[in-house]
Amino acid sequence: MGKLVQSITILIAEDDPDDQLLTREALEENKLGNDLFFVSDGQELLDYLAQRGRFADPVIAPRPDLILLDLNMPRLDGREALARIKSDPIMRRIPIVVLTTSKAEEDILRTYDLGVNSFIVKPVTFESLVSVIRTLTQYWFSIVQLPPN
Repeated sequence: MGKLVQSITILIAEDDPDDQLLTREALEENKLGNDLFFVSDGQELLDYLAQRGRFADPVIAPRPDLILLDLNMPRLDGREALARIKSDPIMRRIPIVVLTTSKAEEDILRTYDLGVNSFIVKPVTFESLVSVIRTLTQYWFSIVQLPPN
């Protein structure tokens, strides 16, 4: 993958600390360790995007260029957060990629119906995760034309 000239902000909604660490390491392996932000549930995701509460400072919560979303999270799950984001006229332009352990056809169909941009089942090995992240970031940041923030 060629060098990316733009600064990329990736927001990861994931409640499992081990999965957060693995995703961070996979992004760093692909030279995308900068501008990573994590939230632990759907409510934090919505607060981050609205810059509410502890996310009120735009330096702490810059608008993401891409959201990686787990579906199974506490308080407000990824499905409900996705529905709310995609119903908002400003937030719905942010690309969202579901990255989850679920292989359920119902989850795949429902998230696409709600407007998710891609659905990826989490790979089981770190090497596979690095490969998936490499392809994902190359697609979203080198090939696709994204709307301006």
